[in-house]
Amino acid sequence: MADRIERTYGLIGFPLTHSFSQAYFNRKFEAEGIPAHYINFELPDIGDFMEVISEYPTLSGLNVTIPYKEQVIPYLNEIDEDARKIGAVNVIKFIRKKGNDIKLKGYNSDIIGFSDSIRPLLNPERNKALILGTGGAAKAVRQGLINLGVEPVMVSRTPNEGVITYADITPEVMDAHKIIVNTTPLGMYPHVDECPDIPYGLLTSSHLCYDLLYNPDVTLFMKKSSDMGAETKNGLEMLLLQAFVSWQIWEEA
Repeated sequence: MADRIERTYGLIGFPLTHSFSQAYFNRKFEAEGIPAHYINFELPDIGDFMEVISEYPTLSGLNVTIPYKEQVIPYLNEIDEDARKIGAVNVIKFIRKKGNDIKLKGYNSDIIGFSDSIRPLLNPERNKALILGTGGAAKAVRQGLINLGVEPVMVSRTPNEGVITYADITPEVMDAHKIIVNTTPLGMYPHVDECPDIPYGLLTSSHLCYDLLYNPDVTLFMKKSSDMGAETKNGLEMLLLQAFVSWQIWEEA
């Protein structure tokens, strides 16, 4: 009956009040009779990561969210090629060997979830994108857009090589970039009255404004974009798709 030992999966990040994964996976485990449970590990510091591993000997996989998608990499034994290109990890597979030896391998399912979610919304006019934010999720979005043939530009509050600032978003820039993706936490519950500082008045019905956030369903970024006629989409479908990919990664031999 060794194969019926209850496995543990979980999510590391801070804060986790917005987390969808715990309810999603525990419902899945119950519905499908899978001997497993999913726990939220709210870590104030990435230095607590190894403590979680030592305290939960049945850990078989983890999801990783803000702010640890990049910080967790030094703790891993290996990362796959997509995660290496992106420079961020959001899925960790535990490969257990004889004794207590564990190998941790990192993957990035954000790129697959995002790409599959945005692909049906693309058209020839939507061939350039502004990515708001420069964190781990932004890097996955960037690589996903490149794979889809869309030219991405990252936007940050501070100037950096290959990155523009919000002050650089001129009418010409807005007109040329018909896709705008918010990868920042601005507008996430409970701070629903916040949104990225872009010139919303320059949006048109040709624009697609995609928010990786999903709580609330309609963020202030989406509402202000929709008010100008832009097409909008939140990150729930992306989240569902990347959760499915996470499970495939954990289950594959």
